[in-house]
Amino acid sequence: MARFLTRWIIHRIQAVLLSLSIFFLAGAFAPAFAHFQMIIPSDEIVSSAKKRKIGLELVFTHPFLQIALNLQRPKAFGVWVAGKTTDLLGTLEENSSQDRVGETISSFKTQYKIKKPGDHIFFVQPQPYWEETESVFIVHYTKTVVNAFGVEEGWDRELGLKAEIIPLTRPYGLWVGNVFQGIVKLNGQTAPFATVEVEYYNKKGEVTAPSDPFITQVVKTDANGVFTYVMPRAGWWGFAALLDDGETMQHKGKAYPVESGAVLWVKTKAMQ
Repeated sequence: MARFLTRWIIHRIQAVLLSLSIFFLAGAFAPAFAHFQMIIPSDEIVSSAKKRKIGLELVFTHPFLQIALNLQRPKAFGVWVAGKTTDLLGTLEENSSQDRVGETISSFKTQYKIKKPGDHIFFVQPQPYWEETESVFIVHYTKTVVNAFGVEEGWDRELGLKAEIIPLTRPYGLWVGNVFQGIVKLNGQTAPFATVEVEYYNKKGEVTAPSDPFITQVVKTDANGVFTYVMPRAGWWGFAALLDDGETMQHKGKAYPVESGAVLWVKTKAMQ
């Protein structure tokens, strides 16, 4: 009996050690899912004078998986409309919520009253985020466009952000299946052959990826810095061009690279 128990204990220990080995090995080769800074407005097109006020939510997250990260108060946040930029940083209110896995995370929200017709380009420059698993700082210069009262002027305006996507396709009034194109720039220069990650904002968790490569789509810019993508589903889509100009930041006395992301959010709707 004692010999039997000894063998059983040994087998159990071996099984546990094997399981742990597989777990850590899988972790070592697990994909690093894409980060996206988000600016999501409650409406991307304002056409009624009775609904001039829109809400805006700022979140730093993995959009498809709905696993969010804590967002510090941004370095800059504002809106460009009709040739004028307005600082909105002081309007942000800290928001606390739970992501899909039940973690409490900090984000920000605000409201904005549309005062004039035309395209409103909302933008944010977050504080650098230290990503321990990748040994890199992440700064995503992020934009989204809200059209007001049918005046379609300004949506292709370049704001002069360090990293920026300038849309070649009007970034609103998009049907599912429309081709979307944009130019990626870094420090005002086009970024040829840059990697652009694309993710669907899977807010309600309705879409299940059959395997990891389906979570983040990947395209590259051409020699002129232009990328192309066709969005297959209704909802919000994020484009994040990942750029490196050699900038570094210090962390615990050591210099690490800074990933400057040019991010743009657009919304598609299904034809009924």
